[in-house]
Amino acid sequence: MANSRAPAAVTADEMVDAAFYLEKVSIADDSEDGYQYEEVPADDDWSITEGDDDLENTVKAISEQTDNTQAADQRAALAKQPVSHKPEAVDDFLRNFLIKMGMSKTLDCFQTEWYEMTYRGLLNAEQVGFVPDVYSHNQHLENEIKSLKKEQGTYRRAALKAGDVLVKLRKERDFHRMQHKRVVQEKNRLISDIKRLKKHYASYEPALRQLQDKYKTALKHKMLTSLERDRAAGQITGLQATLRNIQPEQQMPPLSTAIQRPRREASGAQGGCRQKQESREKMLLTDLVAPYDPAKDPTKQTVNKYPDDSEFPLDTRVNPNLAQVKGQASHVTRSSGYRLTNTLKVHELAVSSLAAHPRKQIVVTTSDDCHWKMWSVPNGDIIMAGEGHSDWLSSCCFHPEGNKLATTSGDTTVKIWDFSKGECVLTFEGHTHAVWGCSWHSCGDFLASCSMDNTSKIWDLNSKRCRYTLRGHADSVNSVVFLPFSNTLLTSSADKTLSLWDARTGLCAQTFYGHLHSCNHATFNLTGDTVVSCDSYGVVKLWDVRKVAAMLTVDTGPHPSNCATFDLSGRLVAIASNDGAVKLLDLASGQVSSLLGHEDAVQSVIYDCKGEFLLSGSSDGTVQIWS
Repeated sequence: MANSRAPAAVTADEMVDAAFYLEKVSIADDSEDGYQYEEVPADDDWSITEGDDDLENTVKAISEQTDNTQAADQRAALAKQPVSHKPEAVDDFLRNFLIKMGMSKTLDCFQTEWYEMTYRGLLNAEQVGFVPDVYSHNQHLENEIKSLKKEQGTYRRAALKAGDVLVKLRKERDFHRMQHKRVVQEKNRLISDIKRLKKHYASYEPALRQLQDKYKTALKHKMLTSLERDRAAGQITGLQATLRNIQPEQQMPPLSTAIQRPRREASGAQGGCRQKQESREKMLLTDLVAPYDPAKDPTKQTVNKYPDDSEFPLDTRVNPNLAQVKGQASHVTRSSGYRLTNTLKVHELAVSSLAAHPRKQIVVTTSDDCHWKMWSVPNGDIIMAGEGHSDWLSSCCFHPEGNKLATTSGDTTVKIWDFSKGECVLTFEGHTHAVWGCSWHSCGDFLASCSMDNTSKIWDLNSKRCRYTLRGHADSVNSVVFLPFSNTLLTSSADKTLSLWDARTGLCAQTFYGHLHSCNHATFNLTGDTVVSCDSYGVVKLWDVRKVAAMLTVDTGPHPSNCATFDLSGRLVAIASNDGAVKLLDLASGQVSSLLGHEDAVQSVIYDCKGEFLLSGSSDGTVQIWS
């Protein structure tokens, strides 16, 4: 059909109003490019439901449609496959059939008779003929079916394996989702704590400025008082010199008895009056101004300002518990000798530490919920509970007499609890960061504490003050313990070292080097000649105190080791691991075994006072008793 075209001179408005016609164009079959075009029909099954924005459903629909299309194409290809027209002789067909079925004897008989008849000319080629093509086609189809069944089995196994992987991935997703929620909760708690600390710090700034002003004013008054004191001392010294000059003049003997007698008689009354007046003035000066003695100057005397301070006992005492300790049975020193006796749900949050009573089967637990609780072992009956700290509790320790308890906390304080009164009787404040641990001196008058402020402190319970601050570590001090019946103190620090201190002087006596990571805990054995320590990579070391050298190194990692303790025999070391296991190190063989039962990291392990039970506290809020 031809079309009408407007001339070039026609305006734009006229072109809009003009009529247009469609021109039919046909494409020849023999295209110049020689490509065979195939008509593609429109398939409505590929359409996606409107409003379905779920990406997973969309991908699933597309994959199912692709699988259906491929299956249809395969079926069509099989249906369209032409039947082979290649003739096959009957004898060849029979031979192949007998070989396939494994009928070798029948095949031999057939070939013998066949070739014999062919040799004699008894077989006619026209009579023999060929096998119909349908048989060949059926055989080909059977082979295809077998191959398809084999592929089906392979795909089924792959599908089962993919299902297992999917279940595993879902579990990992749920685990990571739970961990993410926990991290978010911890982050929110830390943010709220930081805001509270900032507000608390801001409230201290005016008080600090006021105290600083008072301190400066007191210094000025002290300087003025010193000057007045020195000036008064000079005046007193001058007056004393004047008095010493006056005394010889009064004691001068008379020049002549004959000359002095008339004068004494004539002026007796006047001289007596003058002597009385001078003696009266001397007595007044002596009463008002005492001779200056620097030794009696209260500003220069070395007076003990703290008369209530306790005296450290002698360091020559022997631990009386050594005579009572007997070697444990061999089955107890093996991991197979321990079995789980009881599991106590003691706190809702993580259990941070355990402490055993020195004479009774009682244990105290501390937790991140700011509470401490006392339990009986092994039945797990609660005896007492206490709260008073404003932040999480890090550790606790029984008084040597068993009537008091010391607790440390993230609120930078150390509290003393009296069981008879059922309340906190003393609070020590002095650390500037969280306090990690504490330990009593065997005499019960001193308590040592360690803190994240890189220091340890020794507190006196009688004078209620800090006697010494132990400075020397370059990082957080994570544990502190007194050697029983001694003035020696052991600390472990995040600066990868252990240190021995003299509590009487507050000085460092010895330092142990060898750990490559932060030391989390260290303690003595009962005899005091061996120290065990553990670090944040699970490395446990045993040290000879006399040689200041490592005797044994065992790697229980890669998870951190949080606590280590000796049993009463000193042949077994129990280790609290972050992988939820209590690990037992046999010092005789060097073998490490594990006690499994906790669902989260183990934070503390201790033995009871008799060594019958091993107790472990975990972040899952439980205490497990092993016997």
